[in-house]
Amino acid sequence: MSESSAEAVVSAASAAAASAGNWRKAGVAGAAIGVVAAGAAAGVAIERLTVGRGMRKKARLALDSAGPYGSLRGTPGKAYADDGTELYYEVDEAEPEASLAPRRRRLFGRKAPAPVTVVFSHGYCLNQDSWHFQRAALRGVVRTVHWDQRSHGRSGRGVAQLEDRKPVTIDQLGRDLLAVIEAAVPEGPIVLVGHSMGGMTVMALADHFPELIRDRVVAVALVGTSSGRLGEVNFGLPVAGVNAVRRVLPGVLKALGQQAALVERGRRATADLFAGVIKRYSFASRDVDPAVERFAERMIESTPIDVVAEFYPAFTEHDKTAALARFTEMPVLVLAGVKDLVTPSEHSEAIADLLPDAELVLVPDAGHLVMLEHPEVVIDRLADLLVRAGAVPAGATVGSYGSTSSSAQPG
Repeated sequence: MSESSAEAVVSAASAAAASAGNWRKAGVAGAAIGVVAAGAAAGVAIERLTVGRGMRKKARLALDSAGPYGSLRGTPGKAYADDGTELYYEVDEAEPEASLAPRRRRLFGRKAPAPVTVVFSHGYCLNQDSWHFQRAALRGVVRTVHWDQRSHGRSGRGVAQLEDRKPVTIDQLGRDLLAVIEAAVPEGPIVLVGHSMGGMTVMALADHFPELIRDRVVAVALVGTSSGRLGEVNFGLPVAGVNAVRRVLPGVLKALGQQAALVERGRRATADLFAGVIKRYSFASRDVDPAVERFAERMIESTPIDVVAEFYPAFTEHDKTAALARFTEMPVLVLAGVKDLVTPSEHSEAIADLLPDAELVLVPDAGHLVMLEHPEVVIDRLADLLVRAGAVPAGATVGSYGSTSSSAQPG
């Protein structure tokens, strides 16, 4: 994409968003978001034209009704952020020792020692269900907490954003995580697991609440995330194109966010285009289960455009490199897909360079949603992290809890 063509796309998006009464332009606005975000929409559109729209709609409905992904539910709870935002979480308790014994032997070999709670934080435009496979594997074996970040999933819209028009910051997300921990894990050791924005949230928690990290956190997993310099990511675009996108995208997203109802109609009208864009930026494998692809689409599609616009600026300002020092005295897993276009694996390597005792796992043929694309690898390394943290015995092994593509071995 040339710089001039990128600017033309942006102009089209802005014009469409400004015309609230024009259905056709609503579709153009939705398509333009995909173009600006991905830079590959033209090729995707050509590919999608080979299949009838009615057939594609029927396929989506079939996958929505048949796919089991995201169906796991736990004991619900609510925490409240410092600005009053309601944060939704669910707890999966460890099963009683007697009933758990056969499965514990299969997962970890022997009886687990002191109880630990594993807290999972999800990424941008996702929700707690993005950890479906890992949740299924650990369910009942250890206590887990899964929560929805503000304005995502079942959590409430950010009060500071909705009422006070304050921008979202990664620091705010770190304070939100503290609120969830205080409500759901008031005592006992904690393992923190974060994907993408969730990993940044974990870093912000460490930055502002080092005493919590020192006193209670026994291990950390950072999956497909970054400690900073996200403004340099090119998303797989040519240099000229990405420079144009960086310059105008914040303003375009803000404008589209102010016409949320119009743009949501446009997103629905261009669902097939978005599906191709989402696939490109979520997965790298060619043989991902179509139901998993659709599951990822539903999560991302459910994020309103005004929420997308609210969160986007926070990433270019994010820099928590110094906070990584809080994790030097504990087991750390740093894992990423080699073909991640959103938070490239080089960012995980940079984190590992600052944490020389961390385990660095680079998964070939994996994109940004590595925990959905190659769940068996992520589950295996998480189980090993729990062993290293002393949460489960040595010699633990994890069987397969669902594979969405051909087997991948970490590099």
